[in-house]
Amino acid sequence: MPGESLAVHPLTFVRQSRGWGKAEFARLMQARGKLLGIPLATNRTTVWKWEQGQEPDSDAQRVLSDLLSVPYERARAEGWPRWLPVWEVTGLTAPWTEAGTVEALADLVGSGRLDRRGFLTITGATLTGLASSWVEAPSAFASAINGDRVTDVMVSTVEQRVSTLRTLDDQVGGARLLEQARGDLSLVTGLLSGGRYTDDIRVRLYALAARTSHLTGWMAYDAGMRSAGQRYYIGALRSARTGGDDAFGAFILAEMGVHVSEAGRTAERVDLISTGIDNAPRRLSPSAQCFLYLHKAEALSRDGDHQRAGTALNRAAALWERQTAGDAPDWLDWFGEAQVKSTEGKVLLRAGQVERATRSLETSVERAAPRDKAVRSSRLAEARLAGGDLNGALDAANYGAALLEDKVSSVRALDRLKEFSSQLEPHRAVPSVREFRERLQAVPVAA
Repeated sequence: MPGESLAVHPLTFVRQSRGWGKAEFARLMQARGKLLGIPLATNRTTVWKWEQGQEPDSDAQRVLSDLLSVPYERARAEGWPRWLPVWEVTGLTAPWTEAGTVEALADLVGSGRLDRRGFLTITGATLTGLASSWVEAPSAFASAINGDRVTDVMVSTVEQRVSTLRTLDDQVGGARLLEQARGDLSLVTGLLSGGRYTDDIRVRLYALAARTSHLTGWMAYDAGMRSAGQRYYIGALRSARTGGDDAFGAFILAEMGVHVSEAGRTAERVDLISTGIDNAPRRLSPSAQCFLYLHKAEALSRDGDHQRAGTALNRAAALWERQTAGDAPDWLDWFGEAQVKSTEGKVLLRAGQVERATRSLETSVERAAPRDKAVRSSRLAEARLAGGDLNGALDAANYGAALLEDKVSSVRALDRLKEFSSQLEPHRAVPSVREFRERLQAVPVAA
């Protein structure tokens, strides 16, 4: 319901974030209780009841606090379920109101640097619940908080800063620019929480908060900080909804899907992009619709549904043919043929159409910005290797490595080149393969 927190119990979030099913969690509770000398009869039904609102008894909470490494004294002081390690993700618990959005952004500014070992923490029902809440939430604007007046010139200045930062990200990668993006998000959040502004300025500020939070999340993801990146995306989703920009909200859901599918949760990506498409404004430009259907094709392809992926890819291609110069929204002005060909190549490669995939990926790398060249070179190398062209594969991979050595900082690009390197194991005795692997090992970890 609008204005309420997500309908997901904190224990569900904790359990799913650790990859525990109800039965497995019950077994873990029994085993930990045995170690502590506290016999428990916890079973799957018990866990279900807890997640439906029944409070565990004191023995069960003592065992659970030990299992989750939370001091029991803190658990007793804070009470059930507030002591569970989930409430720091304010973006999931704050109400879908203007005040809730500002609270979520302020929390990001204060703690967004934290990353849980690069793993995703927001998945499963929690993630799909977030998407549902985005659909239902109002575009609410409260009275301006007393403070200094925020002028048109001030907002325009920050908008230009963020635009410039996004351009630099394409050139050098997000890892080197992450702190600047965080600083801009802090500035925008401060204007929202303490400024005095007109309704028109308010709309621009929330749009700016959405774009800045997304850019920060994208840079965190590029730097290998998946969990932190996902939290920034939630801030972007909330800001877009508060500002009434459902087109950008659909874009964010598509982007969040990339995170979960790379973590192996491919069906969740299909659900996210489907929610985005089904609830996006009807009058989206052809280029924006093309972007969404490319994500749907990629999601279905990763989930193994190659037939439906092909259908979505064909629709995206038809939409791209209809796009005209200047029809893309401002948040999609970077989107072009290089991105279309990249997704096309990946989908075709998974479907076994190696020759067509290689041609598409070659076009994508050729026309991409430097950071994307570095990222996509590994996929092109993979396609050429699948086609039996070892030398061509090494040419592409070495091209990406050279960019990481001299121009681009992207953990994501380095990780993908390492994945490709593992595919070269059958050719490990080839001198050029050994040379590439040695070169890759020498690339700085902070690439």
